Amino acid sequence: MTIAFEKTELPIIAAPMAGGTTTAELTEAVARAGGFPFVAGGYLTAEAMAAQVDRMRETTDIFGVNLFAPNPVPIDRVAFDSFVAALTPAAAERGLSLDPEPVDDDDHYDDKLDWLIAHPVPLVSTTFNLPTSEAVDRLHAVGTQVVATVTTAAEARAAAERGVDGLIVQGPRAGGHSGTADPTRTIEDRATTDLVRDILAEVDLPVAAGGGVDGPDAVAELLDAGADAVIVGTLLLRSDEAGTSPVHRAALVSEEFSETRLTRAFTGRPARALVNDFVREFDPVAVDAYPAVHHLTKEFRAESKKADDPHGLHLWAGTGHRNAAEGSAETIVKDLGGRFPRRGLFPRRD
Repeated sequence: MTIAFEKTELPIIAAPMAGGTTTAELTEAVARAGGFPFVAGGYLTAEAMAAQVDRMRETTDIFGVNLFAPNPVPIDRVAFDSFVAALTPAAAERGLSLDPEPVDDDDHYDDKLDWLIAHPVPLVSTTFNLPTSEAVDRLHAVGTQVVATVTTAAEARAAAERGVDGLIVQGPRAGGHSGTADPTRTIEDRATTDLVRDILAEVDLPVAAGGGVDGPDAVAELLDAGADAVIVGTLLLRSDEAGTSPVHRAALVSEEFSETRLTRAFTGRPARALVNDFVREFDPVAVDAYPAVHHLTKEFRAESKKADDPHGLHLWAGTGHRNAAEGSAETIVKDLGGRFPRRGLFPRRD
């Protein structure tokens, strides 16, 4: 059986960038280009996700929906309180008062999964944790394919044992949150091509891969390593259709921000961002506590965005961020994947 992301004209997948970066206009542009679009279900209610899925169906029959799978990690309350204490003076300077009590949630996961069972889509992917066998079976029962985000060969083996149809292999150089199922582990730097080869040596499943992609040559290398498709996120951040804030767009090309780092400072989960003052000050005292740290810093980050302050904002970016170009996402996707067209028929609506 061919997996959904192998049915597009170009082997390019637009990463689901939650929080407003992946817009309906972005997914539509990617579909027009012949790439594979994802509705970014993270941080949305089931109702909000449903509206985006319904709009996506008007553009294409080949798309996916990405969910944050719950992955609770016990909070070290002493370490969390120390982080709150460290952040409090900076928050006060911005006129903010922090709530010291950790906030937990499951990102409406069950509600969104139930909706997707009742209104089947071609493909569902999970990140932050592997889907359970039960979730895989429920989605399969309504004709939906399931892929899991994996960051190690061990995660790939575990995902295969749960019956998934394919894998999204995320290398450590990807921007934004790591999809690792163990957010407490130390993530070592390595090329995504090496990770793809390691996983394909042990698991016989279709693979889409991303992380550190900075242009067509990187796409070619991942395809040569055995990937069936290549995922890009950072390279779309400056596209016309992306919901990236002006301050974030400017930082991506600013000489002031030349380095990226995996940090837990913004959300309590490892995520690659441009190194700014927030990272420099709070990464050394960051804690493993997602989503508690995400909720703790949310207003701080929102205020920084409002003030066009790049030093208080989570500037998600992969290592290829310098090659993020302006222009339509349709053009960007065609430039990335135009050397690697697939053959066959591709049922998209006009």
